[in-house]
Amino acid sequence: MKIVLFGATGHVGHAILDEALSRGHQVTAIARDPSRLSASHAHIKVVTGDATRPASWQDAVGGADVVIASLSARRDGTHDSIPATATTLLDNLPQTGVKRLVWVGGAGSLETAPGVRVVDDPHFPDAWKAEALVQAKALDVFRTSTSKVEWTYISPAALLEDGARTGRYRVGGDQLLVDADGKSHISLPDFAAALLDRVEKNDARCQRITFAY
Repeated sequence: MKIVLFGATGHVGHAILDEALSRGHQVTAIARDPSRLSASHAHIKVVTGDATRPASWQDAVGGADVVIASLSARRDGTHDSIPATATTLLDNLPQTGVKRLVWVGGAGSLETAPGVRVVDDPHFPDAWKAEALVQAKALDVFRTSTSKVEWTYISPAALLEDGARTGRYRVGGDQLLVDADGKSHISLPDFAAALLDRVEKNDARCQRITFAY
């Protein structure tokens, strides 16, 4: 497949990049600072671009089977850019002919009970709250969009950690998935593998899904 990846220089994005390359996919990585990525792999092309500026990436994404966006405003501190970027991609990808968008969202908008989100818990860490809330706004952007792009919003488990790739995971919807001990977690390599499985199967279109053990 021909995959365009925004956010490959980030921790999660780099794991997705490694998984995609290991499966033999052709990846165009679009980064504001391409020097942070190695272009030595035969199946990667690195392009300078910014997800918020369509003119910087429209030519590069043409012909892609899917665009994957793993974006965070943590570095810049401009959290409100996240839902705005979701809107930008949904509005501009149709002009490139790309019909599929996979968005890496947050776990904060997952429900622990009907109408009760993870981020609503009074013990939710303050340091993560701003990012969780803007990712929840991004989910609203997808759900109310009239774009012709078929999107999938993917929430990780509550804990997305470095660890081993086991190939084992469960897929859920809007509810937080927990294991027998009440823990919601998944390793970064397994999250990346689960995401690429969905990309290859081309399912879960216009839905929010989640992965956890």
